[in-house]
Amino acid sequence: MRDYARVAGHTTGASSQHVLSGAATLNMRPPIDATKDWALVRLERAICTLGVLPLRPMSTEQIIEAASAKQVFQVSYHRDFTPWKLALGKPCTVARSFDDVEWKTIAEDFSDPDSLLLHTCDTGGASSGSPLLLDTDKGPEVIGINVGTYVQSKVETQDGEVVHRFKSETVANTGVNASAFASKLEVFRRANILDTAADIRELQGALKRQQFYSGPVRMASTVRGWRAAIEAYEKAQGLTVMGLATHALLKRLHGAAEDKGRPRPART
Repeated sequence: MRDYARVAGHTTGASSQHVLSGAATLNMRPPIDATKDWALVRLERAICTLGVLPLRPMSTEQIIEAASAKQVFQVSYHRDFTPWKLALGKPCTVARSFDDVEWKTIAEDFSDPDSLLLHTCDTGGASSGSPLLLDTDKGPEVIGINVGTYVQSKVETQDGEVVHRFKSETVANTGVNASAFASKLEVFRRANILDTAADIRELQGALKRQQFYSGPVRMASTVRGWRAAIEAYEKAQGLTVMGLATHALLKRLHGAAEDKGRPRPART
């Protein structure tokens, strides 16, 4: 029997505030944003009574070394298997260069190659978002998330014009290193998110008065791009850029407004 849980904030229409993603839109052409293709979602309750798989932030070099020791594997649902069944892919190769394609060439196609994992786990349809796992003495730990497939295609040109496109060839699967979002997960886990429409409008109004937001003041789930205003404010204040509508952020904005309205001491 499967258990289900709704996204937190659904009862007040604030579900979107409990989702944190690497990016709202992604470039599918170079520079590809594969390493921003992740999302963190807060549920209204814990869905698994047995606990969770811990994150293990590692450098890509460490992951490559672990893969060489056959310690990296992947578990996902595959559309190829009906009804839906979990599929295990092991061991997985993780590398920089593949076949005749050198890492220097590959890196030029991605916006953040340092957070990119190129792997050969046996993925299938609907396996995007599945965990790349490290086999440890304490059990599996998440070291990355599967994203998709990286392909390259060659073209024939004449006088600067493409006259023929050759069939695309698969280089490897792509994944994002858990270190790209591990620190954000801890902040997200502790964050006290604004849940009511009144609180959201109050935050938008405060951002507008600080000239970080110019859109309408209404429930955030119906407004596109207003999170960019939060990110701009956080960046300007030297804070960790999260884009989350939190009680702490609202309190900070109110404090800034009070300081702005407080008369300055006279100079002699």
